[in-house]
Amino acid sequence: MPDEVSPAPALDSGLDIDLRLVRYFTVVAEHLHFARAAAALHVAQPSLSRQIKRLEDTLGVRLLERTTQGSALTAAGAAFLPQARALLHSAQQAVRAARAAAPPRTITIGYVEDLVITPAVRDLRRRHPDAHIRTRHLDWNETRALPDGRVDVLVARTPLPIPDSDLSVTVLYDEPRVLLVPASHHLADKESVRMDDFADEPLPACAGMAAVWSGFWRLEPRSDGTPAPIGPLLVDAFEDKLEGVADGRAIAVVPAYDRRYTLRDDIAAITVDDIEPCQVVVAGRAGDHNPLVAHFRESSRRFLEPRHEEMTHS
Repeated sequence: MPDEVSPAPALDSGLDIDLRLVRYFTVVAEHLHFARAAAALHVAQPSLSRQIKRLEDTLGVRLLERTTQGSALTAAGAAFLPQARALLHSAQQAVRAARAAAPPRTITIGYVEDLVITPAVRDLRRRHPDAHIRTRHLDWNETRALPDGRVDVLVARTPLPIPDSDLSVTVLYDEPRVLLVPASHHLADKESVRMDDFADEPLPACAGMAAVWSGFWRLEPRSDGTPAPIGPLLVDAFEDKLEGVADGRAIAVVPAYDRRYTLRDDIAAITVDDIEPCQVVVAGRAGDHNPLVAHFRESSRRFLEPRHEEMTHS
């Protein structure tokens, strides 16, 4: 149980106390040494001494006595200390209460890998010109930025490699998945394939990802309950996956609308007929009442559409 805090002292209507000076006093009282207190407060020691003198002049009493070992509280200082701490606590509570009552005016929007969120962000800025709206690009393995509080809302593909029990998820659209093979591969000229056509070929594993996410992109377990073949390739980035495919060390299943693989002429993309699509979603923390999060969901539903690109190239 936290310590009970005494009620804040009632102040004389003619007394104007600077809370910054009160905080300085509590730190000096904690250390009982001006030099150490100054270091903790990141202020110069002579300046700290002057600030404490200002507080004493305001109160009309001596709070601290210098000694050969450092400093000591006077009787007035010992009496003032618990009330000073209560005063600072009450001020903090007042700030928290005010901020909790006011509508949030800030939002940090995370987006993963190649996903483009500009149209939705532009609409949100138009609707809330006075809000502080930030964006943050994330790698595929950084989606914990949402539950960790580093972003307020996240645009990403499913499955999310984070527990969804505390999330609020809005699906924007389905996105097919395609098979990437080297341009010289025997399947490279096919318009479409089925899982059985490449069941024996290794799919790269991604380092450090949740099993649900890794299994989805490695197409495991297979229909007979077996895992996908394990190859020599363990990747940390999407670009490493492309490099491994182009080099002939693996094949890979990726989102169909990801532009990055289309930049390479040594990779072919093939439609896979018998696997489910992934989904592009907007995820937020359950119970987050920031209206900007709700409004970004609305903007995303209106303006974030799938990029219907050619899903094969030679």
